[in-house]
Amino acid sequence: MVETSRYWSEKFPFVLWAYRMSFRSSIGATSYFLVYGIEVILPIEVEMGPLRVVLE
Repeated sequence: MVETSRYWSEKFPFVLWAYRMSFRSSIGATSYFLVYGIEVILPIEVEMGPLRVVLE
């Protein structure tokens, strides 16, 4: 526990990013969308294209 809790500050930006990208059913959108007015483009979508297009 001590070993992993020492590095929480290094991992916090990634956790915060994931939280902001998560869909909130209570507001019907992600926090990112509410702030910027567009859906986030994930790094994998830059490489492969949007997942929703790949699946169709």
